[in-house]
Amino acid sequence: MSELYQQAFQYATTFLKESNDLPIQVSDQARSDLKHLDFKLQTEGVDATQVIQELDQWVSPATMKMGSPRFFGFVIGGCYPVSVASNWMGTAWDQNTGLEKTTPAVAALERISGRWMLEMLGLPAQSAVAFVTGATVANFTALAAARNQVFNKAGWDVEADGLIGAPEVHIIISEESHPTVYKSLAMLGFGRNRVTKVPTDDQGRIDMAQFPVVKDNTIVICQAGNINSGAFDPISDICERVESKNAWVHVDGAFGLWAMASDKHRYLGEGIEKADSWATDAHKWLNVPYDSGLAFVKNEHALKAAMAITASYLPSENATRNPSDYTPELSRRARGIDIYAVLRHLGKSGVEELIDRCCACAKRFADHFTTAGFEVMNDVLLNQVVVCFGSEELNLQVMDAIQKEGTCWAGQTIWKDRLAMRISISNWQTDFKAVDDSLVVIDELINNLVK
Repeated sequence: MSELYQQAFQYATTFLKESNDLPIQVSDQARSDLKHLDFKLQTEGVDATQVIQELDQWVSPATMKMGSPRFFGFVIGGCYPVSVASNWMGTAWDQNTGLEKTTPAVAALERISGRWMLEMLGLPAQSAVAFVTGATVANFTALAAARNQVFNKAGWDVEADGLIGAPEVHIIISEESHPTVYKSLAMLGFGRNRVTKVPTDDQGRIDMAQFPVVKDNTIVICQAGNINSGAFDPISDICERVESKNAWVHVDGAFGLWAMASDKHRYLGEGIEKADSWATDAHKWLNVPYDSGLAFVKNEHALKAAMAITASYLPSENATRNPSDYTPELSRRARGIDIYAVLRHLGKSGVEELIDRCCACAKRFADHFTTAGFEVMNDVLLNQVVVCFGSEELNLQVMDAIQKEGTCWAGQTIWKDRLAMRISISNWQTDFKAVDDSLVVIDELINNLVK
């Protein structure tokens, strides 16, 4: 095993050492070479070292360098070195993180890191924390708790009796809500179309002047961090609007919730603690490895009622916190290891510095584009920049040229019915040099296109 693991370690560290200097985009040749992995499965086994060698030979070159400090294509971070190392250790420990009695160490790491995050983000200390796959399942998990509480107060046991014949539940949602929220609603049986969409302002924030009358049995879903503009809905106002009703306010904060760890940016989510649940993704702005979604739920009982299971063979008695009581999965990896490692490594000030630096880098991009005469379509208050270079054709040409050149990577979006380029900055390595190096290339490519 030692030889095999040393081999894998060498391949991985070489990849990490070199990847920041390689083109971000996967080449056509590397894509084509993936055919070497596709063959009829042989009858006899092969040596493990050969398997690892083949994976490095054909897969490493065909990976998009998403961990690069100049990857701005999606709202995802990279991986702090400490989280890569902790992830390797977690894989070696091979803990099925479901029950505290059988996996006490990793259960403790989730409990401790959960408490740290609640404090750092300014969320109610009594809230329960669920460690799930990503923002989609984080939304699903929190909304399952919402479903439990709203139905329970309406006199209906939804976990036991299902949705057939249940009282009507009203869903109020922003017209800018992310598609994964609709997916969560569909999985919960509410449906994608049985929602009331609230119009938004020019930054994608819910327009309270057009907010509907709230009835009993209502779930409101709002955003902390619009996927294009980075804007926050008026969460405090929404919570006050529903407080006299049987209602639940959920915040989709897939990346934006981390802004609450910054003194400089916390004002964006003023009153966010008044909500009932929050969802985020630690792989986005906390920069831990996949997968690492998080759901925070103020009413622990509602979450456990929606998620917990029992069986005669599961030792759950006398537990402080069984992780499986809070998540859809019983069997899963110990996601809390990597979150604990990064929080312990950075401390509160390190997380705050990360958030502030990424936002400053976004502002640097925006200021440059504005000075160059291009249209920055959003108020750059967080880590998102939406820029239009002119016609739709030119925008597509610019983005295609950027992606093919490979120094940096940015993708397209549709913002206010217009095609534009979106830059998202969440990576722990991104600094002003990464921004400036990217802008040199972008400027040159644009100049070549408009000659």
